[in-house]
Amino acid sequence: MATKDNIRKNRLKKLERIRNFGFLPYPAFTKRTHKIAEVLKSFTSFVRSKKEIVLVGRIRLLRIHGGSTFIHIEDGTGRIQGYFKKDRLGEKAYKFFLDNFDLGDFIEVRGVLFKTKKGEKTIEAADFHMLAKSLLPLPEKWHGLKDVEERFRKRYLDLIFNEDVKKKFEIRSLIIKSLREFLEGEGFLGVETPILQPIYGGARAKPFKTHLNAMNMDLYLRIAPELYLKRLLVGGFEKVYEIGKCFRNEGVDRYHNPDFTILEFYWAYADYKDLMKLTEQMFSYVLKKVFNKLEITYDGKKINFKAPWKRIEFYQFFKKTTGIDLEEINETALAKKAKKMGLDIEKGTPKAEIADEIFAKVCRPKIIKPTFVIHYPKGFQPLAKSLEKDSEKLANFQLVVGGAELLNAFSELNDPIEQRKRFEEQEKLFKQGFEEAQRIDNDYLEAMEYGMPPAAGFGLGIDRLVVLLTDSHALREVILFPTMKPKK
Repeated sequence: MATKDNIRKNRLKKLERIRNFGFLPYPAFTKRTHKIAEVLKSFTSFVRSKKEIVLVGRIRLLRIHGGSTFIHIEDGTGRIQGYFKKDRLGEKAYKFFLDNFDLGDFIEVRGVLFKTKKGEKTIEAADFHMLAKSLLPLPEKWHGLKDVEERFRKRYLDLIFNEDVKKKFEIRSLIIKSLREFLEGEGFLGVETPILQPIYGGARAKPFKTHLNAMNMDLYLRIAPELYLKRLLVGGFEKVYEIGKCFRNEGVDRYHNPDFTILEFYWAYADYKDLMKLTEQMFSYVLKKVFNKLEITYDGKKINFKAPWKRIEFYQFFKKTTGIDLEEINETALAKKAKKMGLDIEKGTPKAEIADEIFAKVCRPKIIKPTFVIHYPKGFQPLAKSLEKDSEKLANFQLVVGGAELLNAFSELNDPIEQRKRFEEQEKLFKQGFEEAQRIDNDYLEAMEYGMPPAAGFGLGIDRLVVLLTDSHALREVILFPTMKPKK
C-alpha cells in the first residue's frame, strides 16, 4: 500500500514532468466561461447550441476504461462529469493526462456538453489544462468519530468531503447578514471599536494580555465591545451595533471557545422591556429570511419561535428548581451547596456568581422553548440598572433556548456615581482572588460624567445562535477554525 510520503514523491515527479513538457502546473489565470451550476441549470440549451465552453474544478473521481476516462470535476457551485477520449484528444495528449493528472488536482476542461446513455450530464473534453497540481492525496475516508478531531484541525478537508458542514457555514453567513439587515432597518449604525484595549471590560472573564512595543505598554484583547459602544451613546449616537471577535482566556467546551463572535448593540432612550420586544422581532426576521419558517429542530426537539415568548423570574425559577431561596441563604452556605452539586467555585466568587453557576447547571437545561429569564441578582451584572421597586434585582434578562443561554441584555446603568461604586466592589473581589471580576475603567467613568442617556444594551453569541439554528452539538462545529491543541 502506497504511503502518503511515497504518493507525494510520485506527484512531485509528475509536477517536474509537467514543467519539462513546457506547461505551467500553477498558471496565473484560467479561461473559464461558465460555472458548473450555470451549465447544469440550462443544460439542454447548451447541448442544442453545440457551443464549446470552459469549465474548471477539482478532480473528485477518476475512472479509466482503456481509451476512455471519466472524471468528476467540482467547482464551488456544483459537480459535473468529464469525458476524456483518446480518439478525440489524440494519443499524445491522452497519455499526458493519464500520466500526470490525479484525484485532487484542479483542471480546466474545454469542450461541448452531452448526456450519456445513462442520462449523466457530461462535458466531452476537446482540450484541458492543469490549474493546480495537488501533492498530497485526498483522504479516502473522512467519516466517523475517530476522525472528528482531525476534521476540526483540517477544516479544508472537512469542507471538501462533507457537504453538510459546508452548508452550515453558508447558513452562518446568512444569519449574520440577516442580523445586519434587521438592525440597519431599525436605524442602528454599524461601527468598529478597538480590539486592543488598555483596560478590559464589559463582561466577566479572564483576558489575554499582550504588549505594545512602540508605546511600551500592556494591552488586552477585548472581552467585550460594550464600554466603547456606550461611549458612543455619550457622543450622541442613539443606536449603534457591532459584530466582531472577542477573546476570553477560559476553558474550551461545548459552548466556549477562546475567540468567538458576538453581536452587541445599544439603544438610547429604551429599556430592557423594549429589548425583549425587539428581540422577538429580530428572531422572527432572521428565521423567516434564512429558513422561511419560525420552527426549527434542535437536538431532536421541535422549537417554535412564534412570539410572545415566556417570561420567568430568576429567583422564582431558581427556588422552584433547586429548592434554594436566594433571598434567605448567605454566600457561604450557597457555595457549599454548589460544591455538593459538583461545581468548582473559585475563591472569592460572590453570591450572585455562585447562583449563576448553579442556575447554569441545574435550571437552564430544563428550559427548551424560547424563554426570557428576567431580574437576576444585583451583583450579577455590574453595568446593569437595578429595578426601581427592588434594588437587589436587575432590570435585565437572558434568552435561554434549548437549554443554552443565547444572549444577555439589560437597562444600562448610566449613573456615574453608582457605576464607580460597582466598579470598586468588583476591584475588591479581584484583589480577593476572583479573577473574572471587572476592573475600574476611569476613562469610561469620566465619559459617563459628561452624561449618558438612558439606554438598553444587548449581547448575542453568534456562534451559539448558529449552533442552535443548524442543530449542531458544539461551537467547534460552527467555527471554521476552532482553537485546537496542536498534535505532538
